[in-house]
Amino acid sequence: MTVDDRFRVREGGAVGPVPPTYTVTSTADGTLVEGPDGGRLLIARTSPGPLPAVPPVEDPSGRSGYASAPPQQVDMVVVDAAQRPETIGELRRAGIIGVTTAVVAVGGDHWVRSPEEFARRARLWGALVPSDGSVMSCPPSVWPEPRPQGPHRTLVTGGARSGKSTEAEVRLLAEPRVVYAATGPSPDPAQDPEWAGRVQQHVERRPWWWHTEETSDLAELLRRARGAVLVDCLGTWLAAAMDRHGMWADEVPAEAEEALEAELRALLEAWRGTRAYVVAVTNEVGSGVVPATRAGRLFRDHLGRLNQWVGSESEDVVLAAAGRVVELR
Repeated sequence: MTVDDRFRVREGGAVGPVPPTYTVTSTADGTLVEGPDGGRLLIARTSPGPLPAVPPVEDPSGRSGYASAPPQQVDMVVVDAAQRPETIGELRRAGIIGVTTAVVAVGGDHWVRSPEEFARRARLWGALVPSDGSVMSCPPSVWPEPRPQGPHRTLVTGGARSGKSTEAEVRLLAEPRVVYAATGPSPDPAQDPEWAGRVQQHVERRPWWWHTEETSDLAELLRRARGAVLVDCLGTWLAAAMDRHGMWADEVPAEAEEALEAELRALLEAWRGTRAYVVAVTNEVGSGVVPATRAGRLFRDHLGRLNQWVGSESEDVVLAAAGRVVELR
C-alpha cells in the first residue's frame, strides 16, 4: 500500500524509504509517520496487551478527563485487523483513534476465510479495506462507513456450538468500552469443572479492557448502560428467571406465569429504550425434538416468544450456523 504516493507500508508494518521532510518514529503504539504538513499516520503494533498510552479516567461527577497529558490522535491508522482486530478498540480507548481518524484494516490472508468476510467485519469496526497495491492519501479520499453505535440493538441467534457467541464478540472488538453481561450461573470448579472450564475459555478470549458483570437484572443494566454491551445470553437469563419463580418444579405456583411475564416485558422495555450499542446472544429453539418435560416445553415456548419480541425491536438480527452468519432482513 502506498501512502501519500511517497513511500510504502510493507507487510508487517515496515515503512519504506521516506523523503527527508517526513519523520518515522517507533512508539509503544506502533510506527508513527509524520508529514511536513502535520499529518500523522500510525502503523499499529500487533503485540497483545494494554497500550501504554494514557487512558481516560472518570471523576465521581462522571466527567471524563486524563490523569496527565491526553494521548495524541492520529489522522490515519493502519491495523492488522485479521490478526488482532481488538487493536482498534485499544486505540479508540486510548484516544489515539478519534472521530476524525480513518481506520484502515489490512491483513486478511489466511486469518479470515474470505475477502468478503473480512470486509463484512471491517464495516462493523468502522474500517476501510484497501486491496493489494492500493494508493491512499492521508487522510483518505474515501472514508469508512459509520459503524453501529448506540442506541443500536443486534440479536445473534443460533443453535449450540453454532458460533453465535464468537460472532457477538467479533462485532464489539473495535469498541473502546464494553460491558460483558454474563447471565449464566457462576462456575464452581469443585462442583462442575467442565462448566468452569467453558466459562474460563470465554473469559480468556475477551479483550483485556472489557468489564464483566454477572447479573440476572438485565433490564436495569440496559437502562443505565452507555458505550457497548454484550449479553450472553438470553437463554440462560430466562432459565434463571424461571428458576426464581419456581417454574422448573413439578408443581408450578399459580402466580409464576404472571411474575415471569412481568420480567419479560420489563426486559423488552429496557431493550427498546436502551442508549447503548447492545449485542445479545440467544438460543434458537424449536428446530429439534419436542422437550420431554413440561418445564422444558415452557422454556422453549417462552424463549421462542422472547426471541421474536427482541428481534422485532432490533436494528439487526443474524443467524449463526456452522460458524457462518446470515443476516435476517
